[in-house]
Amino acid sequence: MYDQYESPLSSRYASAYMLELFSARTRIRTWRKLWTELARAEMEMGLPITESQVRALEDNIDNIDFEAAAKREKEVRHDVMAHVYAYGLAAPEAAGIIHLGATSCYVTDNADLILYRDALRYLRGELLKAMRNLANFAGEYRALPTLGYTHYQPAQLVTVGKRACLWLQDLASDLEEMDFVLSAIPFLGCRGATGTEASLMELFEGNQEKIVEMNRRLTERFGFSRMWDVCGQTYPRKLDSRILSCLSAIAQSCYRMAEDLRLLQHDRQMEETFEKNQIGSSAMPYKRNPMRSERICSLSRYLMADSMNAAMTASTQWLERTLDDSANRRISLPEGFLCADAILRLVQNVTDGLRVNEKIIERTVMEYLPFIATENLMMEAVKKGADRQETHEVIRRCSMEATARMKDGKDCNLPELLAADPAFHLSEEEIRSGLRPENYIGRCAEQVTDYLARLEPILSGVETGKAEISL
Repeated sequence: MYDQYESPLSSRYASAYMLELFSARTRIRTWRKLWTELARAEMEMGLPITESQVRALEDNIDNIDFEAAAKREKEVRHDVMAHVYAYGLAAPEAAGIIHLGATSCYVTDNADLILYRDALRYLRGELLKAMRNLANFAGEYRALPTLGYTHYQPAQLVTVGKRACLWLQDLASDLEEMDFVLSAIPFLGCRGATGTEASLMELFEGNQEKIVEMNRRLTERFGFSRMWDVCGQTYPRKLDSRILSCLSAIAQSCYRMAEDLRLLQHDRQMEETFEKNQIGSSAMPYKRNPMRSERICSLSRYLMADSMNAAMTASTQWLERTLDDSANRRISLPEGFLCADAILRLVQNVTDGLRVNEKIIERTVMEYLPFIATENLMMEAVKKGADRQETHEVIRRCSMEATARMKDGKDCNLPELLAADPAFHLSEEEIRSGLRPENYIGRCAEQVTDYLARLEPILSGVETGKAEISL
């Protein structure tokens, strides 16, 4: 394994489930299930196929000779026909009726639809776990004041839990989009070389009702509620674009959260898990790098860029189909799913072990609170007889002086400066008595409580925990 390249998504990042789902064995097993059910449906519709032939196909779904298929593909340069041949070797009684009336896309495209649907269902569960972790975290810190930032400059206070709800809400919107995509995946069915079902018209001697019923049964047996109304040789590649766009949206949300955490870890306000024997740097042993959050950002960039593959493929289909989508799709769709899987596992790992450094947060809040409180202080001063415009000028002048002092590495002395000006009408004691952070967080705690209550029906029963990551 060390002598040949393998994708880091498979060797380092993705889950065992996703690796198995997109394995060659699962794909060919799915092809064989499609061939078996096609033969069964054709038999039920009156074609000369026997029950023993269908049983032979069913009994040999797992009897896959990959070497025989690979050898045949070298000869015929066609992967589907190579596996038709290998399946015929495993079930010789049924060799003559495998793939009857079908084109390659009957197995390749329908199998892709099955795999993508199952992958989305799995990712939905992983997304919910990440959301559950974040919801628990937001609830725990719903009322803890922290400095808010706009333009990454100090702004008004928020709470740690309210900020986590911003991340959570992004993921909730991704869940809505994923549910829509899952609800809108039709089956291709058996439609022929250009989607006209002409070969089936020949097989069934023009009996359209039998063709429709055969496809209805195939659609139902593979767990789909409907078929594409019309198609060319393939299912419309717009679906691939929609799927990768959905995965890209998840990447965008996770990137936003992870980058926020990297900024907060720089300021020592929050930290991701750092294991006992973890090494932060080969040269600087004291380092505690946010390596998981950095990896989320790194993988998310790949997935956002990967989504462009499907958009370009969907826009260049050339009438009923062109084959220049095939090689691209073999890479971009599975790798996109593996990448989304890796990102969500990392997000679960990070969100289950976030450390909040409350003392540093409190120190940061108190450093900036005098500036944040100036509007309220101005109102109090006016109540005590001060002139509003004069008070505004006092605050502006004293704030500039205090800021200059802080830039020289000294502490904030704004309350002292304001109290020293007789035009302000408030003593230093009165000013400092109003500097309570909880008075400046607005409805943050209530917003968190209300939002989590709305999410609870979706998250109810979802288990929390830290997903294991390999490296």
